[in-house]
Amino acid sequence: MVDADQTFVIVGGGLAGAKAAETLRTEGFTGRVILICDERDHPYERPPLSKGYLLGKEERDSVFVHEPAWYAQAEIELHLGQTVTAIDRTAKTVRLGEGTLIRYDKLLLVTGAEPRRLDIPGTGLAGVHHLRRLAHAERLKGVLTALGRDNGHLVIAGAGWIGLEVAAAARGYGAEVTVIEHGPTPLHTVLGPELGGVFAELHREHGVRFHFGRQLTEIVGQDGMVLAVRTDDGEEHPAHDVLAAIGAAPRTGLAEAAGLEIADRALGGGIVVDERLRTSDPDIYAAGDVASFPLARFGTRLRVEHWANALNSGPAAARAMLGQDMVYDRLPYFFTDQYDLGMEYSGWAPAGSYDEVVIRGDAGKREFIAFWLKEGRVLAGMNVNVWDVTERIQKLIRSRTEVSTEALADPHVPLESLAS
Repeated sequence: MVDADQTFVIVGGGLAGAKAAETLRTEGFTGRVILICDERDHPYERPPLSKGYLLGKEERDSVFVHEPAWYAQAEIELHLGQTVTAIDRTAKTVRLGEGTLIRYDKLLLVTGAEPRRLDIPGTGLAGVHHLRRLAHAERLKGVLTALGRDNGHLVIAGAGWIGLEVAAAARGYGAEVTVIEHGPTPLHTVLGPELGGVFAELHREHGVRFHFGRQLTEIVGQDGMVLAVRTDDGEEHPAHDVLAAIGAAPRTGLAEAAGLEIADRALGGGIVVDERLRTSDPDIYAAGDVASFPLARFGTRLRVEHWANALNSGPAAARAMLGQDMVYDRLPYFFTDQYDLGMEYSGWAPAGSYDEVVIRGDAGKREFIAFWLKEGRVLAGMNVNVWDVTERIQKLIRSRTEVSTEALADPHVPLESLAS
C-alpha cells in the first residue's frame, strides 16, 4: 500500500484525469490527490460536444464526469483554470503559471490533444471554428442554430469523425453543408475506400455536398466575416462559417521540455509509455489522448484519441501508480451516431494494413458488420445498426484465429463459434 503522506499529481482535467483521481480513491489511496485543469470548467466528457449536446438533445450539465461537489467529498484538490508550465524531474515538482511549485511523488500526464490549425489566409476571421472544448461546442451550437434559421452555409474542412458528426448536426438544424476532404472518401485512413463510401452516401442522402481530393487554400472574408472559401482547384464555395476538422495533435510540449521520450510523428506522436503506462521516467505516467502505448497483438504502438481509451487508461494508470500489477492492452474502440446510423468499431486496421474486407449483413440498408482481415485473421470489426456484438467481435480479434470468410459473412454462423 502506498504511504498516506505521498502526493499524486494529475495534470489534465479531461475524462482520463477525472477517472484516474476517482480510481485512486476507490483503490484506497489516502494521500493527497491534486488534479490540475487548464480549463475553468470541471472535467467533462468530449463525445457529447459533437453528438448529443451539439444536437441539443443533452443538457450542458450532462457532459461532466462528476458533480462539482464530488471533488471536495473525495478530497481531490482541484485546480481549475491553472496551467502547468514546467516539470522538474530532479526536484519532483510541477510549476503552475503563476509560479507556485507543487511537489509530487507520482505524476500522471493526461494533457490530451489540441485541434490542428489550417495554415491558409483567412483563419483569423470571426466565422472560423474548431471543436475540442466545451466552450467551442457552446459557440458552435449557437452558430448552427443561426445558420439553420437563416439558410446559411457551413463549410467543413475534413471528413473525419468530428467533421461528419458536425455535418450531421448542422443538417439537423437546417444549415447548408459543404465538406472539403483531401482524401478520396470520408474516413479513408480509418475505414479505407470500401466503407468510407457508406458514410459518403449517408450524408449525400441528407443533403451534404462533398468535394474529395481537394484542400482549402483561402478563406475569403469582408469586414472580419467569412464570405466564401477557395479550394486548390480554383473553385470558390459560399460559406458563412468554416469548421476546421483536420485532426488533433497530442499536447506533448510539457513532456518534451522535461526530457521525456516522445513517439515518432509517423506513429501518431505522443508520450512514449510502456505496458504499465509509465513514461521514460519511472515516477511519471501518461494516459488518454497524449499517450503512445504498445499493443503487442498488432506489433506496433498506438496513440488513441477516443473516449474509451480515456475512460479505461486513466484508471489503469492510477492502479499502476499504486504499484498494482497491470498491463494496459485494451483494443481501440470508438462509436458514432449520425442521422439514423449508429456504429461501433473495435480493433485497428488502417489503410494498407489489411488484405480483405468481409461484410456480414446488408451494407445497402446500413445494417451490417464489416470485418478487416489480414491473412485470414480479423484485425478490426465495425457493427453498423447491429447491436450487442462488440464483445464477440473483440474476442474474435483477440483470438487471432484464422477464419473462413464464408462463415464470417454468414449471419447464421454465430460469431462466438469462430473464435477459438
